Amino acid sequence: MKSRTVETGIEALLFLSAALSVGITAGIILVLAVETFEFLREVPLLEFLTGTEWTPLFANQRFGVLPLVGGTLLVSAIAMAVALPMGLLSAIYLSEYAPDSLRRVVKPVLEILAGVPTVVYGYFALMFVTPALQRVLPGLAGFNALSPGIVMGIMILPLVSSLSEDAMRAVPRGLREGAYALGATRMQTAWQIVVPAAFSGITAAFILGVSRAVGETMIVAIAAGQQPRLTLNPFVPVETMTAYIVQVSLGDTPQGTLEYRTIFAVGMLLFLMTFGLNLMSTWLRERFREEYA
Repeated sequence: MKSRTVETGIEALLFLSAALSVGITAGIILVLAVETFEFLREVPLLEFLTGTEWTPLFANQRFGVLPLVGGTLLVSAIAMAVALPMGLLSAIYLSEYAPDSLRRVVKPVLEILAGVPTVVYGYFALMFVTPALQRVLPGLAGFNALSPGIVMGIMILPLVSSLSEDAMRAVPRGLREGAYALGATRMQTAWQIVVPAAFSGITAAFILGVSRAVGETMIVAIAAGQQPRLTLNPFVPVETMTAYIVQVSLGDTPQGTLEYRTIFAVGMLLFLMTFGLNLMSTWLRERFREEYA
């Protein structure tokens, strides 16, 4: 009887923990939704989503969010161009080539990068990477999209590498042995057997990396500049959605004003983007898991 009471109490505690996390998420969504609705009562949704000028803090106000979205996607694309190939290649090495003794050392060292505060990465991009790139690219501005994109890719690299390596390590040993028995080399086995079999986990790692890049704040706030412009040029300053939220949240904009509500509208759009990426990650993982089962 006593053990049954203890078990019931543990179940209740676990339920409350799960309900608390769901409740907090619902509360965040509710706050974003309410403030976004108030914002959209004054700014048409079409203007917000399709406008190419973003100057809500200026006298001549424009509320087109495309420059912020473009800056976010530009920096994220540069980051993923760095993190995805390097992460996949390092995962293949750790999974298929590295001896166990080396893997036990290299993987924790690689994951240390994930523990470095992002503000450190931001100043590293501004004070070291940007001057180094300016020696090679004289036209590069002091604030630009290229430098924070590269550093963000380095920051995301452990996430992509670790998750991809875990997915490849989960591939049954029998598939590898079957490939070797047919005369495949280690490289052929890795690329033609292991990577396709672990494709669901690798894809999920890639999309989670993209979500991490889209939601990154401090690196772009420090090193990308705060000039919202709709451009594909990585050599000029840009402003991302998260950097704008930081800018307005510093306290100079009065609460309850239209200018202040812009951060909730931008935050809601950012939430929908990352939520969509996470749904895509789950869908791809389930689809390819069934395909290779």
